Amino acid sequence: MNFYNQSLILKLDILSEHLLNSSGTKMKWDEMTVLGVKATVATFLALLTFATLLSNIFVIITIYMTRKLHTPANYLIGSLAFTDLLVSILVMPISIVYTVNHSWTFGQIICDIWLLSDITCCTASILHLCVIALDRYWAITAALEYTKHRTAGRAAAMIAVVWIIAICISIPPLFWRQAKAQEELTDCSVNTDQISYTVYSTCGAFYIPTILLIILYGKIYVAARTRILRPPSIYGKRFTTAELITGSTGSSFCAVNAGHPHTGESPVCINHIKIKLADSVLERKRLSVARERKATKTLGIILGAFIVCWLPFFVVSLVLPICSDACWFHPLLFDFFTWLGYFNSLINPVIYTAFNEDFKQAFQKLIRFKKIT
Repeated sequence: MNFYNQSLILKLDILSEHLLNSSGTKMKWDEMTVLGVKATVATFLALLTFATLLSNIFVIITIYMTRKLHTPANYLIGSLAFTDLLVSILVMPISIVYTVNHSWTFGQIICDIWLLSDITCCTASILHLCVIALDRYWAITAALEYTKHRTAGRAAAMIAVVWIIAICISIPPLFWRQAKAQEELTDCSVNTDQISYTVYSTCGAFYIPTILLIILYGKIYVAARTRILRPPSIYGKRFTTAELITGSTGSSFCAVNAGHPHTGESPVCINHIKIKLADSVLERKRLSVARERKATKTLGIILGAFIVCWLPFFVVSLVLPICSDACWFHPLLFDFFTWLGYFNSLINPVIYTAFNEDFKQAFQKLIRFKKIT
């Protein structure tokens, strides 16, 4: 009987040790899996950050080294690239660590600096899209008058306004944040208890700019269509395409002023106009139409990419504080929406280099180390 009891106890000890070893092995596998997932996520986000850094640097260098791109409109694009570059330097690297660990370990001061940089740079990036669209709208609707005022100084003033607005949106949280000891600070986020600030910041950084962008893009599209369908002109007189083509070489060229069909003016005659002149005007018109279509298409793609990247984040940022405890949102999905917004800082330079012919040619020369003019 004693032998039986000892044998049973021995078997129980062996079974218990086996179970403990199995449990310990499972815990080790779970820890390795978690570490593997964290390493994969960190690597992917690091590559995204590096791509954002590199692409915006190339846009800035391309504008700086290409004399043809030294225009006020491209200065705005360069400023956008610089802003997105700041996002990749000041915001995204720290966000990688915070996203992977889900715990803040950098202390109060770094938290305040990071939040200030995050809100300021991301808001400035969004507002840059507005001033670029506004500049485009003025250029296409009041070309002759706006050309006189479309200077580098005006572009600098627009950029300054963008940063002033962005800072005004990002500064308020610093006034009500309570200083905490470093060991107590495990979360770094804007205080969502301030509902008024939530509405103020989301509207100023996203909703109002988005409405403005949609209105501007609609007006730009209509204006571009009008210019595309408008007949070409010679010496301030507008003629139909048919009238230009029917002019014969070496003969007197006469056409009725198509711009004023009811004024009763006599036909406008231009002596000895050759068909080459008509061809030249039509060719310039064709190139102008192509540029208008491409510029409008590019702006539309930028608008669409901006909305896709930032809309989920700002919807969640506005809804969650308002509905408070009645709403719940998975932290991982919120991290995804945050990085989707950061992703817009990579999309902007890619779109400009892919759809802007001047940028594309200059960029290709830069890659091949050719002389850029």
